[in-house]
Amino acid sequence: MNDKLVFLGLLYFVQGIPYGLQSSLLPLYLRGAGHSLTRIGFTKILYFPWVLKVLWAPLVDRVGTKRRWVVATVCGLALTCLSSAALAPEAHIWGVAGTLLAMNTLASVQDIAVDGAAVGLLKGRGELGLGNTAQVVGYKAGSVFAGGGLLAVIDVAGWSWMFVLLTFVYSGMALFVWGTPVLDHETVRGQQADGTKRGGQGGEALRPWRIWRKLLAVPGTPWTVLYVLTYKLGEQGAVTMFPLFLLDHHMTARELGFWNGVISMGFSICGSSLGGLLLAQFSIGALMRRVFVLRTISMVFQSSLLTVLEPSPLMKGMAVLSMSVQHFLGGLITTLTFTTMMHCTQRAEESIQATHYSFLATLEVLGKLMFGALAGGLVDWHSHLDRCVGGGSHPLLQ
Repeated sequence: MNDKLVFLGLLYFVQGIPYGLQSSLLPLYLRGAGHSLTRIGFTKILYFPWVLKVLWAPLVDRVGTKRRWVVATVCGLALTCLSSAALAPEAHIWGVAGTLLAMNTLASVQDIAVDGAAVGLLKGRGELGLGNTAQVVGYKAGSVFAGGGLLAVIDVAGWSWMFVLLTFVYSGMALFVWGTPVLDHETVRGQQADGTKRGGQGGEALRPWRIWRKLLAVPGTPWTVLYVLTYKLGEQGAVTMFPLFLLDHHMTARELGFWNGVISMGFSICGSSLGGLLLAQFSIGALMRRVFVLRTISMVFQSSLLTVLEPSPLMKGMAVLSMSVQHFLGGLITTLTFTTMMHCTQRAEESIQATHYSFLATLEVLGKLMFGALAGGLVDWHSHLDRCVGGGSHPLLQ
């Protein structure tokens, strides 16, 4: 079991690196190099391969083995980083964008293969909980490493050496995956099933609607789809808007970067870790009910802070506490959710498991992005309505 956790944790760690580079490191670096906020904002488009990954998930399910897909994509990431080392973002912004798009594409394909391997590797409620803890914590750790740790590398050695370092990281990971015995059983099974895949499923690959029909026919899938689309709605709005309120009235950008970026991420990782431990002892349904009640109470408390404008030490302390609790509970809920998704996927036939999990994971991302994108518009609408009715505005909107 420990071998499985180390294997999954390391792979999800390297998957989190492109996200950390793009969400935390790149905006700061580009802004410091004089690029406009509009151009920096357009870099969000480079996340698009993660939304489209379900389209090529059937290919990963039906061609080759998960080991080969992981090794190929990690090697591709190493080569992409090596090419990025030769580019200066000040002069080659489009070249940097191209390499980041390639990194996101390769990481999304790697994610399909690793998720498919995890579905086959993890057995029983205890292993599912700990395995998904390794997934969530590993990804977040990789993001923090890229978004924070690599900033120090840039300050000391520069852009090129940072990507040279990442080239060695990905190359070492490719060698590790190729030599690890964790996936030996998957390789044998893949060789045994290769003839069946070529003979019996070739026609099905030309008729993708049959695959979608199979996905939706897996027991529990419709309810799981509804859940993953909605479980983060209120939390995403709070996470997006509450720091902006604090920036307007209570804290500096540096303070927010420390408390909401570093400390709260630490609480999120602790929550994710606790989720895996609790799943080994309690049923997921009972845990879900209790945690969602706690999150509702936490959100009500955080919302009440929006009425307090005085930037007192007590207010700052309450704000930091509310952000920490929200991130802790958010990390806990994320582990429970990914475990629920994987448990549902294990009911599917093996030939579509990676596709099924990628389908649920894509909807989970869309659900989070949906309200996160709408939150600003809802606040602006409330501001306009408030001005029309009473001539005032909510404290958050001032």
